[in-house]
Amino acid sequence: MDGLSTTDRSDRSDRSDRSDRAERVPKQDRSRATRQRLLEAAVACLAEHGWAGSTVLVVAERAGVSRGAAQHHFPTREDLFTAAVEYVAEERSTALRALFPEGATAGDRRAVVTALIDLYTGPLFRAALHLWVAASNEEQLRPRVTELESRIGRESHRVAVELLAADETRPGVRETVQGLLDMARGLGLATLLTDDAARRERVVRQWAALLDGALGRRLTD
Repeated sequence: MDGLSTTDRSDRSDRSDRSDRAERVPKQDRSRATRQRLLEAAVACLAEHGWAGSTVLVVAERAGVSRGAAQHHFPTREDLFTAAVEYVAEERSTALRALFPEGATAGDRRAVVTALIDLYTGPLFRAALHLWVAASNEEQLRPRVTELESRIGRESHRVAVELLAADETRPGVRETVQGLLDMARGLGLATLLTDDAARRERVVRQWAALLDGALGRRLTD
């Protein structure tokens, strides 16, 4: 006998359970934080060094974690980089919607077009481009990147339709929105080589005017 009553044992057990839960929560938080650092570091490495220069070890060092910790979260290199591009794409979509918290009427189409084009002119697009090029040459990577690009493309289109207040039941509207995104991707490619800001601004103005005609009246009217 341990000299404890049933009530005492129950109390001790409850305290032990609460202590275990308290220890588990911070550990889960640390795990999520480590995963996030790895994802962000992977995109940064891919954007700066390309596929050939972005290994799991390079990413782990940039994230400040061990290689073993990185492989615990992402067993393969393909797991890490496809997850990283998807994660940052989701973060960018969330941030883009946050620019117009009151809905599409919070800004005119020029502001929306500028925000959409900005998606294709930063580190995320550069990282994704390196991933696409690698996938074109690596059979193991290609199906994963193809499926990932399809998901990201659908989400980008949904965001554009939402922010532009585009009615896709009208003939030609869906194609017009997709044309905007295709054009934005082309501007992103041009920006990889030169500072294309001045020409991009002229293109934004022209596309905003075209969208007013194709989609209806201006959002601020």
